[in-house]
Amino acid sequence: MRLNKTNIETLPTPTGKPAFHRDDDLKGFGLKVFTSGTKSFFLEKKINGKSKRLTLGGYGELTAEQARKQAVKLSGQIASGGDPIAERKEKELKGVTLGQAFGDYLKARKDLKKKTLEDYRRVFDKALADWNQKPLLSITKDMVTKRHTKLGQENGEAWANLSMKVLRAVFNFAIGQYEDSQGRSLITDNPVKRLSQSRAWYRVERRQSVIKPNDLGAWFQGVFALPNETLKDYLQLVILTGLRKNEAAQLKWSDVDLTAKTLTVRDTKNHSDHTLPLPDYLLEMLAERKTKAVNAYVFPGTGAGGYIVEPRKQMAMVTKASGIAFTVHDLRRSFVTFAESLDISAYALKKLLNHSTASDITEGYLIINIERLREPMQKITDFVLKSAGLKETAEVVQLKQARG
Repeated sequence: MRLNKTNIETLPTPTGKPAFHRDDDLKGFGLKVFTSGTKSFFLEKKINGKSKRLTLGGYGELTAEQARKQAVKLSGQIASGGDPIAERKEKELKGVTLGQAFGDYLKARKDLKKKTLEDYRRVFDKALADWNQKPLLSITKDMVTKRHTKLGQENGEAWANLSMKVLRAVFNFAIGQYEDSQGRSLITDNPVKRLSQSRAWYRVERRQSVIKPNDLGAWFQGVFALPNETLKDYLQLVILTGLRKNEAAQLKWSDVDLTAKTLTVRDTKNHSDHTLPLPDYLLEMLAERKTKAVNAYVFPGTGAGGYIVEPRKQMAMVTKASGIAFTVHDLRRSFVTFAESLDISAYALKKLLNHSTASDITEGYLIINIERLREPMQKITDFVLKSAGLKETAEVVQLKQARG
């Protein structure tokens, strides 16, 4: 049968599965009729020794003669050694936009932490929103340099650096992800390299603020003056354990073992569980909190997550009362500083902070269990309480009673 308008119009709609009708005059040219009644032209040919079927277009979008001419043209290309399927795919990939690449990147990077994911989305929503529809190949080194400078001037140098680092990660992903039929990368260069080549990255000094030992008394007094019991205990736990903000906020009662005197943080930044011994002060505090538990979280909150979020207003109250400005991460830095001042071994400190030691060969031969961390943990707590003027048992009890 020759595929023409008259013959195509008389073809029955199949039931069960699609029907294939091949043209008698042009080898490989055919029409696929779906059970829905939709009809689509195709061309079947051997390409590089393998049988391939190329979709030409739907009947109605193309006439039979238009589809035939297209099939003849493609047959000629294939006979000359061409690969229309690979060429079509390459053309599509060359048109991949930044937004599409970002979506593919997120699908591939299933290990991204929630906070990291939020930061990346914020960059694409704010710093790169007008580039999302641009093909990757249209984003040049000059564009990157100008955008980096603009973000630095309008939104801050740290934000500019973060935005370009996220963009660099997406381009690095694209270089390995999008290839032609020969396995060659369609994205051959990362335009963000220009910032390194021209030394244009902003020098953003890492925040080094900590609470000094002689300020601990005022800080604790400010904390104990808070009307919110949950925030009082949360801030104390952070400064006495060095946990990250969300690690402490999302701590669950199921991960606090008052009998073994430990707490465990799940799914940490380096993707491993982190167990810490509880010093006496925190053990008593958590035992007291457990009697008043209202949900699964040690530090419950009113938000959708069920746990507290960064308590900026409460922290501002502590700052006003004590004269000491701080962030939650400053408390972690303070913990590190206290530990270092007590000459706690570097290996023990890494374990207390849950820092990755994969590159440390010596560390690979050391197994530091929880009980071996108990003494240094208690030592840090004792130092903090003594510096804060809370070393006497009676005073500690009195202040704990002041909490509630």
